[in-house]
Amino acid sequence: MRTNVLEDLDETVKRVPEKIAFANDTTSYSFKNVYDCTNSIATQLCLDGFYKEPILIFMRKSPEEIASFFGVIRSGCYYVPIDEEMPAARISLIIENCKARAMIIDDSTKEALFKLDYKGKVYNYEEIKNTEPDMEKLTEIRDRAIDTDPIYIVFTSGSTGVPKGVCACHRSVLDYIEQLSNVLGFNEETVFGNQSPLYFDACLKEVYPTLRFGATTYLIPHEYFTFPKKIVEYLNEKKINTICWVVSALTIISSFKTFQSIKPLYLHTIAFGSEVFPIKQYRLWRQALPDASFTNLYGPTEGTGMSCYYKLPKDKEFGDLDVIPIGRPFKNTEVMLLKSDNTLAGKDEEGEITLRGTCVTLGYYNNPEKTGEVFVQNPLNTAYPEIVYKTGDIGKYDAEGNLIFVSRKDYQIKHMGHRIELGEVESNVNLVDEIKMSGCIYDDQKGKIVLYYVGDIEAPQLTSKLKDMLPRYMLPNKIRKLEEMPFTPNGKIDRKQLKNIYING
Repeated sequence: MRTNVLEDLDETVKRVPEKIAFANDTTSYSFKNVYDCTNSIATQLCLDGFYKEPILIFMRKSPEEIASFFGVIRSGCYYVPIDEEMPAARISLIIENCKARAMIIDDSTKEALFKLDYKGKVYNYEEIKNTEPDMEKLTEIRDRAIDTDPIYIVFTSGSTGVPKGVCACHRSVLDYIEQLSNVLGFNEETVFGNQSPLYFDACLKEVYPTLRFGATTYLIPHEYFTFPKKIVEYLNEKKINTICWVVSALTIISSFKTFQSIKPLYLHTIAFGSEVFPIKQYRLWRQALPDASFTNLYGPTEGTGMSCYYKLPKDKEFGDLDVIPIGRPFKNTEVMLLKSDNTLAGKDEEGEITLRGTCVTLGYYNNPEKTGEVFVQNPLNTAYPEIVYKTGDIGKYDAEGNLIFVSRKDYQIKHMGHRIELGEVESNVNLVDEIKMSGCIYDDQKGKIVLYYVGDIEAPQLTSKLKDMLPRYMLPNKIRKLEEMPFTPNGKIDRKQLKNIYING
């Protein structure tokens, strides 16, 4: 039984030492490179007395950053990734929350470090990676480790914008990778194209299966996602056959008619999540890649990534207003739909998606108050302690027993006497041929639905079309066209930024 994520690296490096493990546009690391750097970094941290504590990783997205993650893990510590893309105020809040005594940087983040009021020890990657490994010392550390030891802290923001550090352990990551790999069929021939930043849990889908199977992960440059054709050219150049992306990244390609000029030649496994995939865009992907498998994934950071999956049947036709199910929980995970009185939702009833099992993470780091709000005792079990996670997402089951994502609890509004899901408004808008993507927000004070969109249609014409598609109480009160949609660093539509655009006129 595996109890440490690096057992996979130890086994794989013996089998395929010279195979490319991780690469970006400037650097390529074999499994031997990763293994050697991991042991060197871990040794230096051990020599300096760091153990069972957080270590900040402030580096550009690269194979070197991933090797630093593993080095921290090997030392018996847990990594906390930060990035220059983050606002300086957010980085400061993370540093304050973690109180980490050490940080690993690279040459690209040296200058940015000067702007931070950081008092701990700073290591330069180029220096620490050359430490002479002390394998005897590292073996001692490994022998003391258990599978509930932390592996990382990744930060997510709540409704207040204050970052919360989700702390996960080896056991939950090992279980996640086992279940995800079984569902998506990863193996040694898998070539991943990574889209997400490395400071989000989304990258787990590529990073750790690469170790497990001796696969290869290419870190696609962030700037490529501004040029849809360039993304596909990159996929073909690297012979990438598997992607696990947020929906917005897929939509960028399909909505700009990229498939009319170029198609991915090697892609056979497409997984997506974090947002609802517009049916119109899914059809374009299915038409371009009729033989590929498509899987909808669902899960929160607090559930170690993804917790549910739905494999889209190749012969199933989805109606314009259908919602792709999020399906069923992974093996070893239970989904409970809890009503407001903490009883299970019945047939045709909605409830809050609540996760039970190994996937539930350790909680929010140094934040017992927020942890206690959502990591709670299982209300259906009063016999012994059992922590479950309340996601804040509302779901229900369809006639086939598949779980359907309805809305975020905070994304439902009451408008003109009706309860409305803003996602339903967006789904209808996205059906309009000229629309590439859309995002809705709600002005609570004025009681107005505000729609932002990117597309080849003007607002008055769009309003006219929506009158034939939506009931009066669901019609947006304001419609504004954008040249481009704002996205969060991990590729989701940035609705906070849309609210800022609205507030600032």
